[in-house]
Amino acid sequence: MDYSLPILPTISTTFIVLSAVFVAIGWGQIRKRKIDAHKKTMTLAGICATIFFIIYMSRTIFIGNTAFGGPDEIKIYYTIFLIFHVTLATTGAVFGIISLISGYKNKLAVHRKLGPITSIIWFFTAITGVVVYLLLYVFYHGGETTSTIKAILGS
Repeated sequence: MDYSLPILPTISTTFIVLSAVFVAIGWGQIRKRKIDAHKKTMTLAGICATIFFIIYMSRTIFIGNTAFGGPDEIKIYYTIFLIFHVTLATTGAVFGIISLISGYKNKLAVHRKLGPITSIIWFFTAITGVVVYLLLYVFYHGGETTSTIKAILGS
């Protein structure tokens, strides 16, 4: 049996998990009113998320995406789950950018409202991202590496 994992998806998934860990730490820091530490930690979370995005997009552009390689009878559930994850990730990224900018600009009314919502979305994004990774590369062998559209639609 071959247990090797693909390097780029493994690294990018690690960075998205790290970003969620930093968000959790930052949340704890702000609850303790450690504002400077919170800013630094949330900046690290943003950097980790950016590194994830750069690796993910580079792989998508230059290599392609991996189609689901598991059983056909669960492919529809995987596809629905993937769409849910992509929607969460996109929403979380937009909210994350707005949360970071509002924090840096000291627009605290917006930041205090959006920050907790963004954090929760980001936790779910990281969790669902890890599940996608596990389904594509650990539980099942990945299918064909192909363009994003073909990977999603399976054509």
